[in-house]
Amino acid sequence: MLYGEIESWWKYTRQPVSTIEGIIAWNMFKTKFLANYFPSFLHKKKTREFLELKQGNMSVGEYTTKFNELLKYWPHYQNGGDEEAIC
Repeated sequence: MLYGEIESWWKYTRQPVSTIEGIIAWNMFKTKFLANYFPSFLHKKKTREFLELKQGNMSVGEYTTKFNELLKYWPHYQNGGDEEAIC
């Protein structure tokens, strides 16, 4: 359900990564998509922001929301981190 610029990008990118059956693995799509639309410098910036997160003047709810928002940038969590890894 891609459209606009992303649809054009995908039409160009899809061909080299398609299998014989025309199926593209989710991980392959995700890798190509993030490489194009989420540069590594931005990912590093978000990772740093996660590591330096402090509650400060935020309420517990606000802090939890921010923590969960930034958690997706932490590499250990991306690989299926469990509750212990998150702690």
